[in-house]
Amino acid sequence: MKIAVQVKLIPDAAQASALERTLHTVNKCATQVSAASFTSYGLKGSVKDLRSMAYGDLKARGLGAQAAQHVIKRVADAYTTVRANIRAGNLGGEGSPRRRKATSKPVVFRPDAAHTYDDRCLSWNYDAQTVSIWTVDGRVKNVRFACSAAAIKKLTQYRKGESDLAFRDGKWFLAATCEVPEAERYEPRDWIGVDRGITNLATTSDGDNHSGRRLDRYRRWQARKKAEIQARRTRSAAQLLKKRARCESRHATHINHTISKTVVAVAQRTERGIALEQLQGIRERVTVRRDQRARQSSWPFHQLGAFIAYKARRAGVPFIEVDPAYTSQRCPRCGHATKANRPSRDTFCCRRCGLAGPADVVAGINVRDRARSAWVFVNMPPPVPT
Repeated sequence: MKIAVQVKLIPDAAQASALERTLHTVNKCATQVSAASFTSYGLKGSVKDLRSMAYGDLKARGLGAQAAQHVIKRVADAYTTVRANIRAGNLGGEGSPRRRKATSKPVVFRPDAAHTYDDRCLSWNYDAQTVSIWTVDGRVKNVRFACSAAAIKKLTQYRKGESDLAFRDGKWFLAATCEVPEAERYEPRDWIGVDRGITNLATTSDGDNHSGRRLDRYRRWQARKKAEIQARRTRSAAQLLKKRARCESRHATHINHTISKTVVAVAQRTERGIALEQLQGIRERVTVRRDQRARQSSWPFHQLGAFIAYKARRAGVPFIEVDPAYTSQRCPRCGHATKANRPSRDTFCCRRCGLAGPADVVAGINVRDRARSAWVFVNMPPPVPT
């Protein structure tokens, strides 16, 4: 499986200046190629079309052969993403404002957007912890980088493919692609059902609860601070708001990594699988009060599910997603499902058999029970033709 290992570059003043000019140049060229592609081909410009149209011009602007190829591929990939979003309905229906905005003008690349490098443009020295990287000013050698010992080990053993040069908050980063082998998946003895929520980010069928109270409190504190900064209406205030938004996102990502590591470790130790609810499209299906909209929009359930999925694959832990219908209202003992079984958000009490307990734990048990039957159908051998 592919994972990205990020290292922090520590360039000196001259090296940083060369990297900055390189990013600005390649992204300016990408924007120009994108405009020409949109004029000639609309949203359907292919790599072959753009290569014949723009390769010579990019070379004349001082880009190397591989850099020009990567600029062309980035533009083609950007329009491929737009077409995929249109087909998936992510930009709304025909004539919707979002779709008109996406299809009425060419894709524009930010001046400091990440740029792709391959092994012809970038070489690594793991012992000295330096890289040699192509720039518009020529090859820049001995650019130091810093990372953990575990990251160095992954890079040494598994790095394969392209790397992305990124500039964020005045710092330089390289994100390298690593092909990490997956562990052999075992046959699960049982399942751990995981119920995801806003108040409790994850609750397992074992009764382990990962509360979102601290994250919620942190976000309310950030909201108050951002309101104070926004009231200044200055350029520096706008920059500070973006910085705080990225800080808040990193904090939520760290919490999701912690939860997913714990859940996968418990499943691996007990030789059980992990089952989650399929919550795709839940924000469109569920309506909340106006004062709860920001809380629901910032709910990082998809990221948590993605983290659990890829960590499970890497550890060889079976993973499955099940139907979420009525998991929080159904009694796992008698099967009775009604809204009345949830007298409050935190409690569950079956109106038929009297089973009572924490509502999120009951939902996790229902997810576990559905995984038991779903796994049988997923792994059922194909019928023998008569």
